[in-house]
Amino acid sequence: MASLPNGAAAAPSSSAAGGRPVDKEVDFANYFCTYAYLYHQKEMLCDRVRMDAYHSAVFRNPHHFRGKVVLDVGTGSGILAIWSAQAGARKVYAVEATNVAEHARELVRANGVADIVEVIQGTMEDIVLPEKGESTLDVIISEWMGYYLLRESMFDSVICARDRWLNPGGVMYPSHARMWLAPIRSGLGDKKMEDFEIAMNDWNLFVEDTDAYYGVNMNALTKAYRAEHEKFYLKSSIWNNLHPNQLIGQPAVIKEIDCLTATVDEIREVRAQVMLPINQERTRLAALAGWFDVHFRGSNQNPAVQEVELSTAPDENGGTHWGQQVFLLTPSLRVNEGDNVKVSFSMVRSKENHRLMDMDFTYELHESSGKKLPAVTTKIYLE
Repeated sequence: MASLPNGAAAAPSSSAAGGRPVDKEVDFANYFCTYAYLYHQKEMLCDRVRMDAYHSAVFRNPHHFRGKVVLDVGTGSGILAIWSAQAGARKVYAVEATNVAEHARELVRANGVADIVEVIQGTMEDIVLPEKGESTLDVIISEWMGYYLLRESMFDSVICARDRWLNPGGVMYPSHARMWLAPIRSGLGDKKMEDFEIAMNDWNLFVEDTDAYYGVNMNALTKAYRAEHEKFYLKSSIWNNLHPNQLIGQPAVIKEIDCLTATVDEIREVRAQVMLPINQERTRLAALAGWFDVHFRGSNQNPAVQEVELSTAPDENGGTHWGQQVFLLTPSLRVNEGDNVKVSFSMVRSKENHRLMDMDFTYELHESSGKKLPAVTTKIYLE
């Protein structure tokens, strides 16, 4: 749920890159404990785009909920579970890993649906549903999306629940997702470079002063300090709410996910190659921007009466708490209308923390004249 998911652990056998198992205690300390606080829940509950999309999806498609058994993965405050009950669900299981489960129980009681909604505290992989049988669920609802959709790996838990309990005719809320990439103009790169240079100048003064006053030469650490700050200022993605006029070319879909059939292996590593046409004259390609949208379509067997979309694309009326991720290109490129930028993209889970992402971009400018500039490869961290 962006930087503030409701909670549900990745499968115990999962890992950063398919290698060593996840330490569940460390994972809880790094991830879950943050979301037990109501002020984090409030940020998500105040996101009108998010809230309106889920509310519309549920109440415009009551046939998916009326008389059905529903599972809310990572219920947080419990609001999706409450809506499911209000839409006519026979039974709702609301699973939450953190102590915010107590707040969810209180809200469920206060809203008169305690006879329908049962809050279960625990991780999705460890709990057992009271419902009998293997295919017991008609609907799985969850707000699992992280920055650039897949950061935080919460979708792993949704897949786990789906594979364990969803019946063959069941539906997923949301049912589909897409990841987008677009060329943008932005002054963020210049600001980050300025901050980096200030940090390095400060370090150089520190080295000089330490040598002069204390007789110790710290210069041996300059290379490591530079690398550390390059990663922080220049090689880390930047959260931003972009305005649509910052887009200087056609966005492209780099990944489509069917939540009913997707596997963990499919989302553990994302690779794509796209051509991004430039549609503005004499501008600078400073960065690439990434965002996502999700759709509530039901399934082929049991379609939605009214499809709903939740988009985190740049919006002139303001964005969502997810914003967009900005990936700085160093060096930036001077581009013109009619040019094309060829981008090869990969995103894999960090070896240090499976909920974070390591990204590689190779970008190559194809000018409208036919000239091709040398390809540039850069690594960016989604943390």
